[in-house]
Amino acid sequence: MSRRPRKKDVPAQGAGRPTVSVCRGCCCGTEKIPGVDHAAQLARLRSGLEGTATVRAVECLDACEQGNVIVVQPSAEGRRAGGRPVWLGLVNDEHAEQDIVTWAGAGGPGLADAPDILDLYVFNPSRRVSAGLDG
Repeated sequence: MSRRPRKKDVPAQGAGRPTVSVCRGCCCGTEKIPGVDHAAQLARLRSGLEGTATVRAVECLDACEQGNVIVVQPSAEGRRAGGRPVWLGLVNDEHAEQDIVTWAGAGGPGLADAPDILDLYVFNPSRRVSAGLDG
């Protein structure tokens, strides 16, 4: 029998807050998307959402024609309230980043309304692609 104390109902990191997945694969986050400081973009998102959302760089999300791609996933509470992942494409300027920070910081999908301007960035990936993010 182990003498180590058991972890009691420790929630997964970020379970109570939205997750912002930033594509950093074959196209997004590379020189294939010119005119964007990709490292600074990721740093600004992490800094702006510190303590309110989990920001993670992920491998290619297979939506390269929409690069840079960012997916805002709801927290557990947001999902219970009806929130679903929102895919944003062509996020290549600091204004869009700031709108994402504002929205995710306020609770994200299911808990806060996205700024209207983000409607211009929303796209629907194929079912195969979107299933890969949750899988």
